[in-house]
This record gives sequence, C-alpha cells and structure tokens, in this order.
Amino acid sequence: MVKGKRVGIVGAGNVGSTIAYSLAMLGSCHEIILRDNKIEIAKGKALDMSQAAAAVRSHSTVIVAETMADMTDCDVVVITAGSPRLPGMSRDDLLMINANVTREVIEGVAKYSPNAIVIMVSNPLDAMTYVALRESGFDRSRVIGMAGVLDSARMAAFIQEKLGYGGGQIRASVMGGHGDDMVPLPRYSTVAGVPLSDVLTQDEIDEIVQRTRKGGAEIVALLQTGSAYYAPAKATAIMVEAILKDTKQIHPCAVYLEGEYGFHDVVSGVPVMLGANGAEKIIEVTLNETEKAMFAASCASVQGLIDTLNTNKFFEGAK
Repeated sequence: MVKGKRVGIVGAGNVGSTIAYSLAMLGSCHEIILRDNKIEIAKGKALDMSQAAAAVRSHSTVIVAETMADMTDCDVVVITAGSPRLPGMSRDDLLMINANVTREVIEGVAKYSPNAIVIMVSNPLDAMTYVALRESGFDRSRVIGMAGVLDSARMAAFIQEKLGYGGGQIRASVMGGHGDDMVPLPRYSTVAGVPLSDVLTQDEIDEIVQRTRKGGAEIVALLQTGSAYYAPAKATAIMVEAILKDTKQIHPCAVYLEGEYGFHDVVSGVPVMLGANGAEKIIEVTLNETEKAMFAASCASVQGLIDTLNTNKFFEGAK
C-alpha cells in the first residue's frame, strides 16, 4: 500500500483552518491533521472541511489531533499557533510570548514527526523560524518561514490595482524580513515580462513599495478584530504543494543564512528552490547598492529580535 501524504497544522484559527481548507480542496495530500487547544471547535471545522472535500470529490480527509502525540509521521507540519497581532501591537511585542509557544510545539513535532518539513507562519515570522530551527535541531533546509510568497502576492495585487490590467501576468519580487523592513524588488518585478519601470512611474512604484510594506497593518486596521488570513493561508498552501509535489519551483521564503548574501546566523527571506527535501537550494540574486543596504537593515532588524531572545537566555539548554 502506498503511504499517503500527511500534513499537520498546529493552530486551527483563521489562518490554520484556511490552509487546511485550501489543501483539502486541492487534494494534494491524503490526510490533514489539525491541532488546536480548542478541540471541539477544531473537530467541527475538520468535519465541515471533510464534507467540503467530499463535495469536490477530493480524496483528502481532515482530522483532529487531540494532543501532539496524535500528529505522527507528517510529511509537512505548518505552525500558525501563537498570539495574534492585534491593532496597535507590533510584531516585536509578540516575541517572547510566541517564542515560548513555538518551543513547546516544536518539541512535539521533533518527537512525533521527526522527518517533517516545518513551515512557520507565526509572527514575528523570521524570529520564530530561527527559534523553530534552534529548538528542533533539524537541518536548515527543513525549517522554512512563510512570508515572501505572501508579500510578493500583496505587491502584485497592488500593481494590478494601480495598472488596471495584467491580472495573472504580474510577477512581483520581495526579499528580506516580514514586516516594515521587507525589501520589495521592483527591478525584478514584471508584467507579462515587461519591466515594472516601463509601465509605472517611479512615484507609482514607490507608493506600491510602501503599501506592500504596510500590507498586513492595512488589513489589521480595516478588520479591527484580527489580521489577514486568506492570502497568508493560500501562500502557505502554495509552499506545501511545492514540497509535496517536489516541483523544484523557486519561491521567496524565510531561511537560515550561512554566508549567503554575506550574512550568518540569521533568518531572512530569499528566493529558494522548494522540493521534497524542503528548501533545497538558496538562489543568490544580484542586488544593487540600495537593495543591499535595505537587505542589511532587514537582517539587522531580525538580529535585534534574536539578540533579545539571547539576552533573555531563551536558548539556554536548547539543542
């Protein structure tokens, strides 16, 4: 009997449950396992999603893990668990709360799904990816943060809104950390292969870049009671699909750098080739001096969070 693919999702709130729904509709895995402290709610969502999968004749089923011990032998584990970002709260405010949540979850993943590839979604994203890597002891290729796919999608949507055409043909590129220090790359952004600078003025491009940086905060302000989840969930599902199907496609993801782009012992968003083994290759694109400076500032911002964790002796006793 061929072993079916299993995807675990820790955190069945808006983001986690929407990831599960997206994957169930795609039918790319045999089993989707939800884990949440609110077990009855998770069970209700799982039942609802399994019925939706049946409606589209997808072979995916959605079940619930009452404890981490029930989340065994997953091929991919997505972690969305943690405190949400509330209006007026910076990603940095979440640091210590979510670092402790991540540590607890990763202990369970390492124990019960030791061969899984981990996709981090919890904020502050880059720092939580660093925590997950340190706490798991996994190879860096197997702990990946979801940010660049989302940020690129936001930038593409803003480009389409500004242009009024080109939907489905826009390729936007974003590097760096997730948040105000991200590094949108208009030079590597195109509409049907046409450079962005040929269809928009510099002022328009600058406006799009700034709006992309604040993309998450704009949605938080509008929703008032939460943060974005449709686009983050779809972006995560795209990454899961690339891994399960071993597509070798290039996506911007947050990974641990070991000398790439001149940085060590920090996590940042860069283009990577995703496949069955996770982030199988890091792509180093050529940056101009302005882009290099922005990327350095972005890495320094993440380094500040890592320094805070070290100051608080968070990693003492870690693997």
